[in-house]
Amino acid sequence: MSLNALQLTLENHLEQHSAHYITVAKSIFAKPETGNNEYFASEQLTQLLTKQGFDVTRNVAGHETAFYAVKTSGKPGPTIAFLAEYDALIGIGHACGHNLIGTTSVAAAISLSQVLEQTGGRVVVLGTPAEEGGLAGPGGPKGNVKKRFVEAGLLNEVDVALMVHPSGKTRLTESTLANNHLYFHFYGKPSHAASAPHEGINALDALVLLYNGISVLRQQLPDGVRVHGIITDGGQAPNVIPEYASAHYYIRANSREVVESLEPRLRAIAEGVALATGARVEIDHQIGPRDFKLNPALDALLLEEFSAAGEQVDVSPQKNKVSTDAGDISHAVPTAHPWLKIGPDDLIFHTVPFREAANSERGYQALLIGARVLARTGLRLLTDAEALHTVKADFARQT
Repeated sequence: MSLNALQLTLENHLEQHSAHYITVAKSIFAKPETGNNEYFASEQLTQLLTKQGFDVTRNVAGHETAFYAVKTSGKPGPTIAFLAEYDALIGIGHACGHNLIGTTSVAAAISLSQVLEQTGGRVVVLGTPAEEGGLAGPGGPKGNVKKRFVEAGLLNEVDVALMVHPSGKTRLTESTLANNHLYFHFYGKPSHAASAPHEGINALDALVLLYNGISVLRQQLPDGVRVHGIITDGGQAPNVIPEYASAHYYIRANSREVVESLEPRLRAIAEGVALATGARVEIDHQIGPRDFKLNPALDALLLEEFSAAGEQVDVSPQKNKVSTDAGDISHAVPTAHPWLKIGPDDLIFHTVPFREAANSERGYQALLIGARVLARTGLRLLTDAEALHTVKADFARQT
C-alpha cells in the first residue's frame, strides 16, 4: 500500500471518530483533576485505547493514574510513542490545555494503529500524570513523573516520542528550562502576639527574611536563571506568633547543572535567617524536569506535516522558555514537543483566557489537527527507514 493510501486510512479513521474524541476532551475539561488525582481522565483515555485493541497497563512507574498502552503489528519495525498529559492546575482547571494534549495523543496513536498491519512496528501511549507537579497523596509521590517512566524502563524499546502542546502560536519544539523545587519549613515558638510576643519565635519572620533574601539574590544570578516562589503557610491568626511557616520555590535554568549549582545558595539563605531569628528550618528537595534536547531532523518532519495540514508555523526566534518533564524523555529517546495554536497570538499559559481557549471550538479543532500531524509524522517514521535513521543520528550527535 502506498504512503498516500496509508495516510488516507489513518485520516479517515480520525475523521470518523473525531466527534467522540472531542466529547472525551470536553468531559476531561469539565472535571479537572490535579496531579496524581486524574482518575477520571486516565479512565476516559484508557477506555478509548482498550476499545481499539491496545493492551493497557495501569498504575505504572509508581503512579496510580499513569498508564502504558501498546498495540503491536506482530511484525518487525520501529516503536512510536505518544505522550499523553491530562492533569489540571490547582484552582484554575485546564488552563494549560492538558484536556487537549492527552486526547490528541490518544487519537493520534489510535489512528496510526490502523495501518500497523501494513507498516509493521508498534504504537505506544505513555499516560503521564502530574506534568504540572505531583501532589502528595494516594495517586503517587511528588516529583518528576516522566523521569520515573524513563527509570522504569518504559522508554527502552521506543524509537521516537511525540506530543503537541496547545499555545497561542503554532511553533516547532523549543528549548526549555531545567527545574528543581525547594520546600522550606520554618518552625518557631507560638505565643500571644500582644501580651507576650517576647516569649515567641516567629516562623513567619524567618520566612519573610528568606523571601527578601532570595529577592536580593536575583540581581546576582546569571542570565536565563529564574527563581520564583510562594508562601504556602504564614500562620493561622494575627494575634498568635506563628510557630510554623512554609514556602515553595522553583529554580529554573538552561541546564540541570546550573540549577543544582544554585540550590546551595538558597539553602544558605534559609539557614542564615533561621539562625538570625532563632527558628528551625527544614528543607525538602524535589528534582524537576531536565532541559529539552532538541532534534532538528524530527522537527523538520513535523514542519512538513503542519504545512500539509494548512497550519502556518511561526519560525521566528524563540523569546520565552518554560519547563516540562518531557525534557527527561528527550534525553532518553528522540522527542518532539511542538506547539499548536488554539487562540490569539498573545495567549498566556496558566490564565483564565487560556483555560477558555482549551474549551473552545478552535481548541477542539486544534485537537484534530494535532492528532493528524502526529499520526502522519509517526507514519513517516514507521515507513521511511532513512528518515528514522536521520532522526536517531541527530539524537546521537547530541549525546
